[in-house]
Amino acid sequence: MNEDIEKKDPCCSNDGCSSPKQPSFKKSLTLLNATSAAASQDDCCNETKAPNFKKTLALINADPSPTCEDECCRDTDIDRSAEQPSEEASGQMNEYMVHGMDCPACALTIEKTVRNMGGISHVQVNYSTGKMQVVSNEESTLDKLPETIKKLGYTLEPIQQKENARIYNIEGMDCSSCALTIENHLKSLPSVKSVSVNFSTGRMTVEHDNPVEEVIKEVSKAGYKASLVSNRRQNVEVKIDKSDTNLVVLSGALLAFGFVGSYANVSSTLITLLYVLSIMIGGYKPAKSAFYAVKSRSLDMNVLMTAAVLGAAAIGQWLEGATVVWLFALGNVLQTKSIEKTRNSIRSLMDLAPSEAWVKSGGEWIKKPVEEVSVGEIIIVKPGEKIPLDGEIIVGESSVNQAPITGESIPVDKQAGDKVYAGTLNEHGTLEIRVTKLVEDTAVAKIIRLVEEAQEQKAPTQAFVDKFAQIYTPIVFIGALVVMVFPPLFDYGTWADWFYKGLELLVVACPCALVISTPVAIVSAIGNAAKNGVLIKGGAFLEIAGAIQAIAFDKTGTLTEGRPTVTQIIPFEGTEAEILSIARTLEEYSTHPIAQAVVQHAINQNVNAKIGSEFRNIVGKGVQATIDHEVYYAGNTKLFEELSVSVAPFQTQIMKLQEEGNTLVFVGTANQLLGLIAVADTIRETSVHALQGLKQVGVGEVVMLTGDNEGTARKVASQTGVTRYFANLLPEDKVEAIKKVQAEGKAIAMVGDGINDAPALATADLGIAMGGAGTDTAMETADIVLMADNLEKLPHTIQLSRKALRIIKQNIWFSLIIKLVALVLIFPDILKLWLAVLSDTGAALLVILNSMRLLRFKR
Repeated sequence: MNEDIEKKDPCCSNDGCSSPKQPSFKKSLTLLNATSAAASQDDCCNETKAPNFKKTLALINADPSPTCEDECCRDTDIDRSAEQPSEEASGQMNEYMVHGMDCPACALTIEKTVRNMGGISHVQVNYSTGKMQVVSNEESTLDKLPETIKKLGYTLEPIQQKENARIYNIEGMDCSSCALTIENHLKSLPSVKSVSVNFSTGRMTVEHDNPVEEVIKEVSKAGYKASLVSNRRQNVEVKIDKSDTNLVVLSGALLAFGFVGSYANVSSTLITLLYVLSIMIGGYKPAKSAFYAVKSRSLDMNVLMTAAVLGAAAIGQWLEGATVVWLFALGNVLQTKSIEKTRNSIRSLMDLAPSEAWVKSGGEWIKKPVEEVSVGEIIIVKPGEKIPLDGEIIVGESSVNQAPITGESIPVDKQAGDKVYAGTLNEHGTLEIRVTKLVEDTAVAKIIRLVEEAQEQKAPTQAFVDKFAQIYTPIVFIGALVVMVFPPLFDYGTWADWFYKGLELLVVACPCALVISTPVAIVSAIGNAAKNGVLIKGGAFLEIAGAIQAIAFDKTGTLTEGRPTVTQIIPFEGTEAEILSIARTLEEYSTHPIAQAVVQHAINQNVNAKIGSEFRNIVGKGVQATIDHEVYYAGNTKLFEELSVSVAPFQTQIMKLQEEGNTLVFVGTANQLLGLIAVADTIRETSVHALQGLKQVGVGEVVMLTGDNEGTARKVASQTGVTRYFANLLPEDKVEAIKKVQAEGKAIAMVGDGINDAPALATADLGIAMGGAGTDTAMETADIVLMADNLEKLPHTIQLSRKALRIIKQNIWFSLIIKLVALVLIFPDILKLWLAVLSDTGAALLVILNSMRLLRFKR
């Protein structure tokens, strides 16, 4: 979908502004189609519009930054608080959060677009709050809203789409079957419309009509503890629930007294009573959970253990029964505490940013909860304090430690005009900051949200294990019943012996260690990565990263600084100043690094731009504009070859400059070359170290993709340690280069900025974007996001992923071998019931502890 981006402000004429308007583009894309717009009249100003650019991807937002004070051109949000839907505005009121708005002009653009959709009786977008109100009685129109807004370059999030949906933290789950038990139990309640429980995150989302207290009570009936997640962060001390631990200790004490008493001539009745009390105290919670599991048709560990204990009691094995209960309860407590540590690795991110901020109000500073601070308000952050919200510095300078967000170990110097992020630490000077993001839109908030979503996605290995467990458990359960009944029927042993073996099989049937072997490892790895400034958006991508054999990099801004400088100007006609003046005119409105280098060099040399018109971008080749009634061009050799302008007479100079690593910008007309400008980029030191690190962790092939010439590509490859490169690539050629490596049978990752490289990122087996803290698009488009604007953490990410794969395989094989050994030892009468429980809970605990090593993993 094409969208006009005006060269002049859409509602301001030069007569009404103190200075002529120039467009400012947020992102540089080589995906611009040149076009000349027809003249049109704006509602706000009677002026014919100037030539404009059209874009083929909704990835650019124009920020005209008007300087006039007309009502529709102010930098501040237009006060329309009193505006309400008119009486004619009939229909259902819907509210949305709009993400990606950078100025009040964005709100106006969205309003106009939505208003023109048809079926909309009222629309109002508030830039400060980031909210949109829409009144419509046509459901189909509302369904189209997200896609329409997405085409404009923004994202839409319904507010309270499910009015009664709430999120709860769940404590006490040992494996995914516990989550299924809770789901099935709550689904049976008439007041619950939908429920989803995620074992990895320990969270439950419920849409219900009854009070919160009733939901918590129902979860408690199933043997678990629920607590409502509050939207507002509060600095309160969390009380640790020690009731389960106390019950385990008491149950163990009674078991120990009974066991010692059996060797001290104590009455057998008293000993049996001690065992019974031990079973009741330690087994009450598992038995209650088992009841609701059976009621909800779920076969979990609680059911199997309860059946085994009841069976042991039925045949008079009270010591065995009490031992089983105590070991099971102890294992559950240890597992729960261990799993909570992995979940807290992500929840602790919420504490990075302060819950309150000092906000400027009139002539004084007042403290507000961050949820009440609006976009555009001014906050103050003193030395040694954490920054509470994302924003832009307007007064002051300081060093800011961004390690909690980007993983960078060295503080970054900041001054007026620089961006800062919530959760980072202001080390030295006092800063006054204009808030640019609401608390729910900050970089750290998005990291938390995306990581939690990532934890909820099952990796392929986890999905396979869950399916295996769903088949394995019923088969072994039925096998246990067969073992209990059929051998004694054919006079092969006694009923008591085979009943006991059946009970052992029930315990062995539990696949707890197997089903938690993958999710705990993935949660631990994702948590480790997040704390190091790397966002892995799901277990599937973690597994792919662990199997990557080749990594491709875009050269500009990834391996190099992306801030090239002009090294030489060679005029073929006229003077250097004339060539530079024409080049500045052509490149003035582009934010491409090479264009910026040319413009900046002209500014440094005090060379003014000429008056140009009919600007046009030529995809992958260059730009053109009309100056003094003649069309001028600036671009690469392909552009002038298409114009039939030969560069052969200057081939010697061209080859020499290219061999030195320069990128050449040719300037001329449709008839002749006027001159060339040589531009060179500098290599990032962090990229060189990162590429060396990748080779050390086993990445066999490091590929560079660039639109630059062969000479530049060769020089950069030799300086960075790249093993293979593709040069002279158009944007679409990068996709073909990725496919070529894939055709060689190699799994390849692509590293870019998440915007210009979107097609290549999507084509690669794994898309990795860098600089995610500064761009929303990078967070949304890539599979893995490096929050820092460098490759420093990439080797750690690959090594962490490979370590996670090894641990997952270790866990799975260990769990299967333990089960197999236990099954084999049942029939020779070597395995006892308490040993069966110990093998199961012990295996689960060892799997968890093995997975938790990923939390502490460092490269």
